[in-house]
Amino acid sequence: MHPLRQHARILTASLVGTAVEFYDFYIYATAAALVFGPLFFPSSDPTTQVMLSFMSFGIAFFARPVGAIAFGHFGDRIGRKSTLVASLLLMGGSTLLIAFLPTYAMVGWVAPALLCVLRFGQGFGLGGEWGGAALLAVENAPPGWTARFGAAPQLGAPLGFLAANGLFLLLGLWLTDADFNAWGWRLPFLFSAVLVIIGLWVRLKIGETPAFQEALDKAPPHAVPLWELRRHLGPLLAGSAGVIACFAIFYLATAYALAQGTTTFGYNRETFLAVQLGANTFLALGIVLAAFHADRTSPGRTLLLGALATVALGVAFGPGLSSGSLPTIFVTLASALLVMGFVYGPLGSWLPTLFPVGVRYSGISVAFNAGGIVGGALTPLAAQWLSGQGMGAQAGLLLSLAGLITLVGVAAAKPKA
Repeated sequence: MHPLRQHARILTASLVGTAVEFYDFYIYATAAALVFGPLFFPSSDPTTQVMLSFMSFGIAFFARPVGAIAFGHFGDRIGRKSTLVASLLLMGGSTLLIAFLPTYAMVGWVAPALLCVLRFGQGFGLGGEWGGAALLAVENAPPGWTARFGAAPQLGAPLGFLAANGLFLLLGLWLTDADFNAWGWRLPFLFSAVLVIIGLWVRLKIGETPAFQEALDKAPPHAVPLWELRRHLGPLLAGSAGVIACFAIFYLATAYALAQGTTTFGYNRETFLAVQLGANTFLALGIVLAAFHADRTSPGRTLLLGALATVALGVAFGPGLSSGSLPTIFVTLASALLVMGFVYGPLGSWLPTLFPVGVRYSGISVAFNAGGIVGGALTPLAAQWLSGQGMGAQAGLLLSLAGLITLVGVAAAKPKA
Protein backbone atom coordinates (compact mmCIF):
# COMPACT_ATOMS: atom_id res chain seq x y z
CA MET A 1 0.00 0.00 0.00
CA HIS A 2 1.23 3.52 -0.83
CA PRO A 3 2.64 5.27 2.29
CA LEU A 4 0.25 8.22 1.95
CA ARG A 5 -2.74 5.92 1.73
CA GLN A 6 -1.48 3.89 4.68
CA HIS A 7 -0.95 7.03 6.77
CA ALA A 8 -4.42 8.30 5.88
CA ARG A 9 -5.98 5.01 6.98
CA ILE A 10 -4.06 5.03 10.27
CA LEU A 11 -4.98 8.63 11.06
CA THR A 12 -8.61 7.96 10.17
CA ALA A 13 -8.72 4.90 12.43
CA SER A 14 -7.16 6.90 15.26
CA LEU A 15 -9.47 9.88 14.72
CA VAL A 16 -12.75 8.07 14.08
CA GLY A 17 -12.37 5.73 17.02
CA THR A 18 -11.82 8.48 19.56
CA ALA A 19 -14.56 10.60 17.99
CA VAL A 20 -16.96 7.72 18.63
CA GLU A 21 -15.66 7.28 22.15
CA PHE A 22 -15.96 10.95 23.04
CA TYR A 23 -19.38 11.15 21.41
CA ASP A 24 -20.53 8.32 23.67
CA PHE A 25 -18.88 9.88 26.69
CA TYR A 26 -20.19 13.38 26.08
CA ILE A 27 -23.81 12.44 25.40
CA TYR A 28 -23.80 11.09 28.94
CA ALA A 29 -22.33 14.38 30.20
CA THR A 30 -25.02 16.35 28.35
CA ALA A 31 -27.84 14.10 29.54
CA ALA A 32 -26.46 14.29 33.09
CA ALA A 33 -26.62 18.08 32.94
CA LEU A 34 -30.10 18.20 31.36
CA VAL A 35 -32.32 15.26 32.34
CA PHE A 36 -30.68 12.51 34.42
CA GLY A 37 -31.17 14.36 37.72
CA PRO A 38 -34.99 14.27 37.83
CA LEU A 39 -35.26 10.99 35.87
CA PHE A 40 -32.88 8.86 37.96
CA PHE A 41 -32.22 10.82 41.17
CA PRO A 42 -35.51 12.25 42.48
CA SER A 43 -35.15 14.98 45.07
CA SER A 44 -37.05 18.09 46.09
CA ASP A 45 -33.85 20.12 45.64
CA PRO A 46 -32.75 20.67 41.98
CA THR A 47 -29.17 21.37 43.07
CA THR A 48 -29.01 17.99 44.82
CA GLN A 49 -30.37 16.31 41.69
CA VAL A 50 -27.62 17.84 39.57
CA MET A 51 -25.00 16.91 42.17
CA LEU A 52 -26.12 13.27 42.19
CA SER A 53 -26.24 13.25 38.41
CA PHE A 54 -22.67 14.55 38.21
CA MET A 55 -21.61 11.96 40.80
CA SER A 56 -22.88 9.23 38.45
CA PHE A 57 -20.99 11.01 35.67
CA GLY A 58 -17.84 10.89 37.79
CA ILE A 59 -18.04 7.10 38.23
CA ALA A 60 -16.54 6.64 34.77
CA PHE A 61 -13.42 8.52 35.77
CA PHE A 62 -12.77 6.00 38.53
CA ALA A 63 -13.49 3.17 36.08
CA ARG A 64 -11.07 4.58 33.51
CA PRO A 65 -7.84 3.71 35.39
CA VAL A 66 -9.20 0.18 35.91
CA GLY A 67 -9.86 -0.06 32.18
CA ALA A 68 -6.46 1.45 31.49
CA ILE A 69 -4.79 -1.31 33.52
CA ALA A 70 -6.79 -4.09 31.86
CA PHE A 71 -6.53 -2.86 28.28
CA GLY A 72 -2.97 -1.65 28.80
CA HIS A 73 -1.99 -5.17 29.86
CA PHE A 74 -3.26 -6.68 26.62
CA GLY A 75 -2.13 -3.73 24.50
CA ASP A 76 1.46 -4.26 25.66
CA ARG A 77 1.22 -8.05 25.32
CA ILE A 78 -0.86 -8.84 22.20
CA GLY A 79 -0.82 -5.52 20.36
CA ARG A 80 -2.53 -2.18 19.83
CA LYS A 81 -5.09 -3.14 17.15
CA SER A 82 -7.00 -5.97 18.89
CA THR A 83 -7.13 -4.05 22.16
CA LEU A 84 -8.56 -0.98 20.44
CA VAL A 85 -11.34 -3.02 18.86
CA ALA A 86 -12.29 -4.51 22.25
CA SER A 87 -12.35 -1.12 23.99
CA LEU A 88 -14.63 0.32 21.30
CA LEU A 89 -17.07 -2.59 21.61
CA LEU A 90 -17.31 -2.24 25.40
CA MET A 91 -17.76 1.53 25.31
CA GLY A 92 -20.34 1.37 22.52
CA GLY A 93 -22.29 -1.49 24.08
CA SER A 94 -22.56 0.26 27.45
CA THR A 95 -23.73 3.45 25.77
CA LEU A 96 -26.36 1.69 23.67
CA LEU A 97 -27.86 -0.07 26.70
CA ILE A 98 -28.39 3.27 28.48
CA ALA A 99 -31.00 4.04 25.80
CA PHE A 100 -33.17 1.20 27.14
CA LEU A 101 -32.91 1.95 30.87
CA PRO A 102 -36.07 2.32 32.97
CA THR A 103 -36.36 5.46 35.09
CA TYR A 104 -36.66 5.79 38.87
CA ALA A 105 -40.42 6.23 38.52
CA MET A 106 -40.61 2.80 36.84
CA VAL A 107 -38.38 0.58 38.99
CA GLY A 108 -37.14 2.69 41.89
CA TRP A 109 -33.54 2.34 43.07
CA VAL A 110 -32.78 -0.27 40.41
CA ALA A 111 -32.76 2.50 37.77
CA PRO A 112 -29.87 4.58 39.16
CA ALA A 113 -28.01 1.36 40.04
CA LEU A 114 -28.18 0.16 36.42
CA LEU A 115 -27.23 3.62 35.18
CA CYS A 116 -24.12 3.60 37.37
CA VAL A 117 -23.14 0.08 36.19
CA LEU A 118 -23.36 1.12 32.54
CA ARG A 119 -21.54 4.34 33.32
CA PHE A 120 -18.75 2.22 34.79
CA GLY A 121 -18.71 0.22 31.55
CA GLN A 122 -18.36 3.43 29.54
CA GLY A 123 -15.39 4.52 31.60
CA PHE A 124 -13.80 1.06 31.57
CA GLY A 125 -13.91 1.00 27.77
CA LEU A 126 -12.62 4.54 27.38
CA GLY A 127 -9.78 3.70 29.77
CA GLY A 128 -8.24 1.54 27.06
CA GLU A 129 -9.24 3.67 24.10
CA TRP A 130 -7.18 6.82 24.18
CA GLY A 131 -3.80 5.22 24.87
CA GLY A 132 -4.13 2.76 22.01
CA ALA A 133 -5.36 5.41 19.57
CA ALA A 134 -2.47 7.71 20.47
CA LEU A 135 0.10 4.93 20.03
CA LEU A 136 -1.47 3.86 16.76
CA ALA A 137 -0.82 7.35 15.40
CA VAL A 138 2.52 8.18 17.08
CA GLU A 139 4.20 4.82 16.48
CA ASN A 140 3.37 5.12 12.77
CA ALA A 141 4.42 8.77 12.42
CA PRO A 142 7.15 9.73 9.92
CA PRO A 143 10.13 11.72 11.28
CA GLY A 144 9.24 15.29 12.22
CA TRP A 145 5.49 14.59 12.25
CA THR A 146 5.08 12.94 15.65
CA ALA A 147 3.06 15.72 17.30
CA ARG A 148 0.82 16.23 14.29
CA PHE A 149 0.11 12.50 14.04
CA GLY A 150 -0.36 12.38 17.82
CA ALA A 151 -2.98 15.12 17.53
CA ALA A 152 -5.23 12.91 15.35
CA PRO A 153 -6.93 11.12 18.26
CA GLN A 154 -7.15 14.46 20.10
CA LEU A 155 -9.25 15.86 17.28
CA GLY A 156 -11.74 13.10 18.04
CA ALA A 157 -12.77 15.07 21.15
CA PRO A 158 -14.13 18.18 19.37
CA LEU A 159 -15.67 16.00 16.63
CA GLY A 160 -17.39 13.80 19.19
CA PHE A 161 -18.51 16.88 21.11
CA LEU A 162 -19.80 18.44 17.88
CA ALA A 163 -21.86 15.36 17.03
CA ALA A 164 -23.26 14.96 20.54
CA ASN A 165 -23.98 18.64 21.13
CA GLY A 166 -25.41 19.10 17.64
CA LEU A 167 -27.74 16.11 18.00
CA PHE A 168 -29.05 17.32 21.37
CA LEU A 169 -29.56 20.77 19.84
CA LEU A 170 -31.57 19.35 16.93
CA LEU A 171 -33.67 17.23 19.26
CA GLY A 172 -34.38 20.28 21.37
CA LEU A 173 -35.59 22.14 18.28
CA TRP A 174 -37.69 19.24 16.98
CA LEU A 175 -39.22 17.98 20.23
CA THR A 176 -41.20 19.57 23.02
CA ASP A 177 -39.63 19.60 26.48
CA ALA A 178 -42.10 16.93 27.57
CA ASP A 179 -41.21 14.62 24.68
CA PHE A 180 -37.48 15.23 25.13
CA ASN A 181 -37.64 14.39 28.84
CA ALA A 182 -39.90 11.39 28.24
CA TRP A 183 -38.04 9.66 25.42
CA GLY A 184 -36.07 12.07 23.20
CA TRP A 185 -32.94 11.93 25.38
CA ARG A 186 -32.65 8.22 24.51
CA LEU A 187 -32.10 8.82 20.78
CA PRO A 188 -28.42 9.95 20.98
CA PHE A 189 -27.61 6.76 22.89
CA LEU A 190 -29.35 4.68 20.19
CA PHE A 191 -27.50 6.54 17.43
CA SER A 192 -24.17 5.56 18.98
CA ALA A 193 -24.60 2.07 17.52
CA VAL A 194 -24.18 3.48 13.99
CA LEU A 195 -21.00 5.29 14.95
CA VAL A 196 -19.52 2.21 16.63
CA ILE A 197 -20.07 0.15 13.48
CA ILE A 198 -18.22 2.78 11.44
CA GLY A 199 -15.36 2.86 13.94
CA LEU A 200 -15.01 -0.92 13.94
CA TRP A 201 -15.02 -1.09 10.14
CA VAL A 202 -12.11 1.36 9.95
CA ARG A 203 -10.07 -0.23 12.73
CA LEU A 204 -10.36 -3.78 11.45
CA LYS A 205 -8.58 -2.69 8.26
CA ILE A 206 -5.34 -1.56 9.93
CA GLY A 207 -2.26 -3.50 11.01
CA GLU A 208 0.01 -3.49 14.07
CA THR A 209 2.40 -0.59 14.72
CA PRO A 210 6.08 -0.92 13.63
CA ALA A 211 7.36 0.04 17.09
CA PHE A 212 5.42 -2.78 18.78
CA GLN A 213 6.51 -5.32 16.17
CA GLU A 214 10.13 -4.26 16.55
CA ALA A 215 9.93 -4.58 20.33
CA LEU A 216 8.51 -8.10 19.99
CA ASP A 217 11.35 -9.06 17.65
CA LYS A 218 13.91 -8.00 20.25
CA ALA A 219 12.32 -9.51 23.38
CA PRO A 220 9.11 -11.23 24.50
CA PRO A 221 6.47 -8.97 26.10
CA HIS A 222 6.45 -8.48 29.85
CA ALA A 223 4.29 -11.05 31.65
CA VAL A 224 2.60 -8.31 33.70
CA PRO A 225 3.28 -4.84 32.20
CA LEU A 226 1.58 -3.13 35.15
CA TRP A 227 4.08 -4.70 37.56
CA GLU A 228 6.88 -3.48 35.35
CA LEU A 229 5.54 0.08 35.74
CA ARG A 230 6.86 0.09 39.31
CA ARG A 231 10.17 1.02 37.71
CA HIS A 232 8.56 4.08 36.15
CA LEU A 233 6.64 5.66 39.04
CA GLY A 234 8.19 9.10 38.45
CA PRO A 235 7.01 9.33 34.82
CA LEU A 236 3.63 7.91 35.88
CA LEU A 237 3.09 10.65 38.47
CA ALA A 238 4.40 13.37 36.14
CA GLY A 239 2.20 12.14 33.30
CA SER A 240 -0.89 12.03 35.51
CA ALA A 241 -0.28 15.59 36.66
CA GLY A 242 0.32 16.66 33.08
CA VAL A 243 -3.19 15.74 31.93
CA ILE A 244 -5.23 17.27 34.76
CA ALA A 245 -5.61 20.72 33.16
CA CYS A 246 -7.14 19.43 29.93
CA PHE A 247 -9.81 17.41 31.74
CA ALA A 248 -10.63 20.28 34.10
CA ILE A 249 -11.10 22.75 31.25
CA PHE A 250 -13.18 20.42 29.10
CA TYR A 251 -15.73 19.43 31.70
CA LEU A 252 -16.04 22.87 33.27
CA ALA A 253 -16.50 24.46 29.83
CA THR A 254 -19.00 21.81 28.70
CA ALA A 255 -21.02 19.80 31.27
CA TYR A 256 -20.65 22.22 34.21
CA ALA A 257 -21.22 25.31 32.07
CA LEU A 258 -24.32 23.72 30.49
CA ALA A 259 -25.78 22.83 33.88
CA GLN A 260 -25.13 26.36 35.18
CA GLY A 261 -26.42 28.05 32.04
CA THR A 262 -29.72 26.15 31.93
CA THR A 263 -30.45 26.17 35.69
CA THR A 264 -28.71 28.89 37.71
CA PHE A 265 -28.58 31.45 34.86
CA GLY A 266 -31.89 30.44 33.28
CA TYR A 267 -30.86 30.34 29.62
CA ASN A 268 -32.87 28.39 27.08
CA ARG A 269 -31.30 24.95 26.56
CA GLU A 270 -31.05 25.22 22.78
CA THR A 271 -29.55 28.71 22.98
CA PHE A 272 -26.83 27.60 25.36
CA LEU A 273 -26.10 24.46 23.35
CA ALA A 274 -25.67 26.63 20.26
CA VAL A 275 -23.18 28.84 22.13
CA GLN A 276 -21.19 25.79 23.18
CA LEU A 277 -21.34 24.39 19.67
CA GLY A 278 -19.72 27.52 18.30
CA ALA A 279 -17.10 27.59 21.05
CA ASN A 280 -16.20 23.97 20.30
CA THR A 281 -14.56 24.97 17.02
CA PHE A 282 -11.86 26.74 19.03
CA LEU A 283 -10.88 23.45 20.65
CA ALA A 284 -10.13 21.98 17.23
CA LEU A 285 -8.22 25.14 16.31
CA GLY A 286 -6.17 24.97 19.51
CA ILE A 287 -5.28 21.31 18.95
CA VAL A 288 -4.06 22.00 15.40
CA LEU A 289 -2.03 25.06 16.43
CA ALA A 290 -0.52 23.16 19.37
CA ALA A 291 0.43 20.21 17.13
CA PHE A 292 2.37 22.43 14.72
CA HIS A 293 4.00 24.28 17.62
CA ALA A 294 4.99 20.99 19.28
CA ASP A 295 6.64 19.66 16.09
CA ARG A 296 8.57 22.93 15.72
CA THR A 297 9.68 23.01 19.38
CA SER A 298 8.68 20.04 21.57
CA PRO A 299 5.47 18.64 23.05
CA GLY A 300 6.71 19.47 26.55
CA ARG A 301 7.24 23.15 25.74
CA THR A 302 3.79 23.41 24.20
CA LEU A 303 2.23 21.83 27.28
CA LEU A 304 4.07 24.28 29.55
CA LEU A 305 2.69 27.16 27.50
CA GLY A 306 -0.82 25.71 27.77
CA ALA A 307 -0.49 25.18 31.53
CA LEU A 308 0.48 28.82 32.06
CA ALA A 309 -2.49 29.91 29.97
CA THR A 310 -4.76 27.66 32.08
CA VAL A 311 -3.64 29.42 35.25
CA ALA A 312 -4.61 32.77 33.73
CA LEU A 313 -7.85 31.35 32.31
CA GLY A 314 -9.02 30.31 35.77
CA VAL A 315 -9.09 33.91 36.96
CA ALA A 316 -11.44 35.00 34.15
CA PHE A 317 -13.59 31.88 33.74
CA GLY A 318 -15.98 32.26 36.70
CA PRO A 319 -16.79 35.96 36.18
CA GLY A 320 -17.13 35.43 32.43
CA LEU A 321 -19.54 32.51 32.78
CA SER A 322 -21.69 34.35 35.32
CA SER A 323 -21.59 37.68 33.45
CA GLY A 324 -25.21 37.51 32.27
CA SER A 325 -24.12 38.29 28.70
CA LEU A 326 -24.24 35.55 26.06
CA PRO A 327 -21.48 37.15 23.93
CA THR A 328 -19.23 37.27 27.01
CA ILE A 329 -20.08 33.67 27.84
CA PHE A 330 -19.23 32.65 24.28
CA VAL A 331 -15.85 34.41 24.46
CA THR A 332 -15.18 32.77 27.83
CA LEU A 333 -15.99 29.27 26.59
CA ALA A 334 -14.19 29.75 23.27
CA SER A 335 -11.07 31.01 25.09
CA ALA A 336 -11.22 28.09 27.51
CA LEU A 337 -11.45 25.51 24.73
CA LEU A 338 -8.71 27.22 22.72
CA VAL A 339 -6.42 26.99 25.75
CA MET A 340 -7.48 23.38 26.22
CA GLY A 341 -6.11 22.64 22.75
CA PHE A 342 -2.63 23.50 24.06
CA VAL A 343 -2.85 21.21 27.11
CA TYR A 344 -4.64 18.43 25.22
CA GLY A 345 -3.28 18.43 21.69
CA PRO A 346 0.36 17.56 22.58
CA LEU A 347 -0.53 14.77 25.05
CA GLY A 348 -0.59 12.11 22.34
CA SER A 349 3.04 12.81 21.48
CA TRP A 350 4.28 13.81 24.97
CA LEU A 351 3.09 10.92 27.16
CA PRO A 352 4.63 8.16 24.96
CA THR A 353 8.05 9.78 25.42
CA LEU A 354 7.89 9.00 29.15
CA PHE A 355 7.76 5.19 28.80
CA PRO A 356 9.62 2.46 26.87
CA VAL A 357 7.64 0.55 24.21
CA GLY A 358 7.16 -2.57 26.36
CA VAL A 359 5.05 -0.74 28.95
CA ARG A 360 3.99 2.25 26.89
CA TYR A 361 0.31 1.32 26.40
CA SER A 362 -0.08 0.66 30.14
CA GLY A 363 1.93 3.71 31.16
CA ILE A 364 0.18 6.35 29.09
CA SER A 365 -3.28 4.84 29.67
CA VAL A 366 -2.89 4.77 33.45
CA ALA A 367 -1.37 8.26 33.55
CA PHE A 368 -4.03 9.75 31.26
CA ASN A 369 -6.95 8.24 33.15
CA ALA A 370 -5.59 8.74 36.65
CA GLY A 371 -5.26 12.44 35.87
CA GLY A 372 -8.83 12.31 34.60
CA ILE A 373 -10.11 11.46 38.08
CA VAL A 374 -8.90 14.78 39.43
CA GLY A 375 -9.51 16.93 36.37
CA GLY A 376 -12.67 15.37 34.98
CA ALA A 377 -14.54 13.97 37.98
CA LEU A 378 -13.55 15.96 41.06
CA THR A 379 -13.20 19.38 39.43
CA PRO A 380 -16.76 19.76 38.04
CA LEU A 381 -18.15 18.25 41.24
CA ALA A 382 -16.23 20.81 43.31
CA ALA A 383 -17.36 23.59 40.96
CA GLN A 384 -20.99 22.50 41.35
CA TRP A 385 -20.59 22.53 45.13
CA LEU A 386 -19.11 26.04 45.05
CA SER A 387 -22.02 27.17 42.91
CA GLY A 388 -24.48 25.70 45.41
CA GLN A 389 -22.75 27.72 48.14
CA GLY A 390 -23.20 30.93 46.14
CA MET A 391 -19.54 31.02 45.05
CA GLY A 392 -19.96 30.17 41.36
CA ALA A 393 -17.76 33.11 40.33
CA GLN A 394 -14.85 31.50 42.21
CA ALA A 395 -15.30 28.09 40.55
CA GLY A 396 -12.93 29.10 37.76
CA LEU A 397 -10.05 29.23 40.23
CA LEU A 398 -10.16 25.44 40.16
CA LEU A 399 -8.79 25.78 36.62
CA SER A 400 -5.88 27.84 37.91
CA LEU A 401 -5.09 25.11 40.43
CA ALA A 402 -5.31 22.45 37.70
CA GLY A 403 -2.99 24.51 35.52
CA LEU A 404 -0.42 24.75 38.30
CA ILE A 405 -0.48 20.98 38.86
CA THR A 406 0.00 20.34 35.14
CA LEU A 407 2.81 22.89 35.05
CA VAL A 408 4.65 21.05 37.83
CA GLY A 409 4.07 17.64 36.21
CA VAL A 410 5.40 18.67 32.79
CA ALA A 411 8.38 20.50 34.28
CA ALA A 412 9.30 17.47 36.38
CA ALA A 413 8.98 14.94 33.53
CA LYS A 414 12.11 13.45 31.99
CA PRO A 415 11.33 12.11 28.50
CA LYS A 416 12.99 8.80 27.60
CA ALA A 417 12.36 9.07 23.85
